[in-house]
Order: sequence, then structure tokens, then C-alpha cells
Amino acid sequence: MVYRGEIWLTNLNPVKKNNEMGKIRPALVFQNDELNHSEYPTTIIIPLTTSLIDDAEPIRMRVGKREKLLEDSDLVITQIRSIDNERFVEKLASLTSEEMRRVKEFLDEVIL
Repeated sequence: MVYRGEIWLTNLNPVKKNNEMGKIRPALVFQNDELNHSEYPTTIIIPLTTSLIDDAEPIRMRVGKREKLLEDSDLVITQIRSIDNERFVEKLASLTSEEMRRVKEFLDEVIL
């Protein structure tokens, strides 16, 4: 079972278009826990990349390595998507409530 704010290793293959992020990569669970713990078959995630770009806020947010997330990574806010729950492989880490607040602020800047 996944929880909002957790970073999971996910299988984002196959990729349909060149602009979509693929591969097996970490992703942040952004969807609320009410849906996460229901029978709903998909989950909203934000993928991470180790191809870092400095000062790219609000479209990226740096996440420092921690727990099983072995490298500093960027959350790619513009790549938010929904994935089938069977794509989750392994829990890697969790963000703090302050980091989740910042993710929401950046997402609001990008989509509003």
C-alpha cells in the first residue's frame, strides 16, 4: 500500500511519446491517501530524475538522497501523471510535510 509523500521505484515503461518519462525510476506518490487506500486502480505520481538542473523551480524540485533513494534527484513537476497501481516496485523514501507543501506550491504555479 502506498502513501502520499512516499517515493517509490516505479516501472514507467513503455513510453508512448518522446516527451514522456519512461524507464524504471523513482516517483513521488502525490495522490491523497483516501484514494490510495481504496480499490481505485491508479495513482497520481510525479517522477524523479538524476539528471539535475539547478535553479529550475517551479518546474523541478531537488530532493536530497535519503533512505533507499541513493542519489540526489529532481522531481519533474511538469511530468505529473497517473499510473496503474501494478507499476509500483519498492518503497524508497518519504518526503517531509514541508517538502510536500513546496511540491504543492510548485504544482499550483505550473497548472494555475
